[in-house]
Amino acid sequence: MQVSARQVQELRSKTGAGIMDCKKALAEGDGDVDKAIEYLRKKGLSAAAKKAGRIASEGIVDSYIHSGGKIGVLVEVNSETDFVARNADFKQFVHDVAMHIAATGPTYVSRDEVPADVVAKEKEILSAQIAEEGKPEHVVEKIVEGRLNKKFFQEICLLEQPFVKEAEKTIEQVLNELVAKIGEKISIRRFARFQLGEGLEKRSEDFAAEVAKATKAD
Repeated sequence: MQVSARQVQELRSKTGAGIMDCKKALAEGDGDVDKAIEYLRKKGLSAAAKKAGRIASEGIVDSYIHSGGKIGVLVEVNSETDFVARNADFKQFVHDVAMHIAATGPTYVSRDEVPADVVAKEKEILSAQIAEEGKPEHVVEKIVEGRLNKKFFQEICLLEQPFVKEAEKTIEQVLNELVAKIGEKISIRRFARFQLGEGLEKRSEDFAAEVAKATKAD
């Protein structure tokens, strides 16, 4: 298929891969950028993939408190050097991630952290739902996997969530763009989210929706 210069530039900005590698990846993925990124990562050709094995032990811990002090987040994001930890783009990314967590309330950083028993229980529930929908038995497993990938993991895993400031990108894509720009491995290590009165019986208010609205207005 014909690959445009704009597509190549977009892929290069997200992965840091070479022009010819980007062209080939886009051709292999029929012009789909996400498929092209996956192709480059599997081949070890993206800057993000090449840096994945490095040790990132520097970085910063940042916080975000929603106005009124109703939701608070602490997040640790690591870099390879203290120099990058002082970089303005890096600091902005970390703060944006903290705001995103306040707005969306993920449970894990990535799907690798999700316990096997949690995934198994969700599969059981999805299988029962799909059976109730009257779907043929031979397609149930495929539908379950699809719903796990498109909804379940996206809801609970930070890296797979659409970024609240740029919904067309996931947090992982924004992270990879920063890696390509800065030239170092960057990783979101952990986070903690606190909501006032969480777990206590109280009047129901959608504080997360408030944060999401405030974040988009930033």
